Amino acid sequence: MELSQPTFWMAGRLATDCVEISTDPTCLDRPGFWAVVNTFEGQWFCARFASVVDAPLPVAQWQGIDASWSSSQTQSEYRSNVEKIKEKIAAGDIYQVNLCRVLSTKSKQPLQGLANRLQQDNPAPFASYLRLPNLEIASASPELFLKRDGAIIKSTPIKGTSKTDNFGEKDRAENVMIVDLMRNDFGSICESGSVDVPRLLASEAHPGLIHLVSDVVGRLRENIKWSEIVKALLPAGSISGAPKSSALKSIAEIEKVARGPYCGVIGWVQGEQAVLSVGIRIFWSHGDGQLNFGTGAGITWASQPQGEWEETELKAKRLISIASGVLV
Repeated sequence: MELSQPTFWMAGRLATDCVEISTDPTCLDRPGFWAVVNTFEGQWFCARFASVVDAPLPVAQWQGIDASWSSSQTQSEYRSNVEKIKEKIAAGDIYQVNLCRVLSTKSKQPLQGLANRLQQDNPAPFASYLRLPNLEIASASPELFLKRDGAIIKSTPIKGTSKTDNFGEKDRAENVMIVDLMRNDFGSICESGSVDVPRLLASEAHPGLIHLVSDVVGRLRENIKWSEIVKALLPAGSISGAPKSSALKSIAEIEKVARGPYCGVIGWVQGEQAVLSVGIRIFWSHGDGQLNFGTGAGITWASQPQGEWEETELKAKRLISIASGVLV
């Protein structure tokens, strides 16, 4: 059954009957179930749904894409950009930057059927589907940006991707660097002494990949508002870099193409409960006949340009093949 009205699905919860759409995150402090998207560039899409039930995403058709994909950066351009970032690191401007590229192809198909395929062939803990006017997302995100349960918050940054459970010093150093960044971000909104790292440098198996992950937890200050929380934490450290402000400047200078919902956040907020994923492993469309997919890698002083390019290829290969209808 193809859904034509605004819809949100995540982790077995299906939201329909949209009664309000806002671009102002202060709305999240008001009652109701809100589906939330924040783009990497900071644009908000908040949709309040009146009906939320435990249900699977209805099944819709998906015809595999046979059109070619273009990349916002060629292999040589990406390798050159890795070198530019390493020069900035050598100059002391930054320590780490997530360098991304956007793949695009022509497709006018709704993405609900693709979301079904992703759930079947690439199950992910934060898989989701969103349909709003001029924005549709099919996500197979493996990464938790923020879970809130009352005053307790948790983030699980991913840094390190491999075909096997064999991570080098570069991956481990990068993970610890982002954990420190997240601890600092949490410290600005949490009670003093409450921020902790109960899990550090753990391996997690995902379809076709092994990720290196850590957990950061904390207890929010009393009477804190959602607008304060998201201002302190966005964009996610794992897909920007460190220091975050310098990394964002470098990304804007080097990438030139907007990431949009890729590397943003996708999820839901309901009062003091929330689950927000990092917008990676996502397909998205603005209803303009173009389908997009993003992929990237974290760049440090130890990065090798060809190796980083190959990591972006590894992250994209399985999901692009699912969209094409030929799983590899």
